[in-house]
Amino acid sequence: MSGKINAQLFSAHEHALEHDNLCPECGSPLAMRNSKRGPFLGCTRYPECEYIKPLAQNDGHIVKYLGQVCPDCGEELVLRQGRYGMFIGCSGYPQCHHIESPEKKAESTQIPCPQCQQGSLVERKSRYGKAFYACDQYPSCRFAVNAKPVEGRCQVCGFGLLVEKKLASGTKLQCADRRCHAYQEEVLE
Repeated sequence: MSGKINAQLFSAHEHALEHDNLCPECGSPLAMRNSKRGPFLGCTRYPECEYIKPLAQNDGHIVKYLGQVCPDCGEELVLRQGRYGMFIGCSGYPQCHHIESPEKKAESTQIPCPQCQQGSLVERKSRYGKAFYACDQYPSCRFAVNAKPVEGRCQVCGFGLLVEKKLASGTKLQCADRRCHAYQEEVLE
């Protein structure tokens, strides 16, 4: 087997993808291009014509009709696939710009924030889907913990919040202050 790449195979594949696509701006043929964001169709007259057409469908296309009414305009809500994932939007777009997250709303733990003393801790999700608890006064207060918060005072430093830590020996309470992290004497069941 030779180390040469058969250019005819690749050009035939590109032409099959093009399927007589012409640039809507200048009428020239579109060709398959690659970028760090993935493949796309681009005008062959580049740089004179800068038209591009993405191949991935991250344009907000409708996945499912939900049968619920939009609170802003009364049209039906739909589940859409967008650039940053799934979201719920109005079927009357672009006249109505109502959108919602398909995930549940952040629920308050009713535990006061030990740092600012004004907000309360709410459960949030990181971009990787992992749960953490942060102050609802963000961005003015940036307090956050990765474990489930529990009301109480640290027996060592007196910090006003404890967190649950699951260990092999059972679940223990730990100080939420990053400088202390002392385990408490009582053990949760």
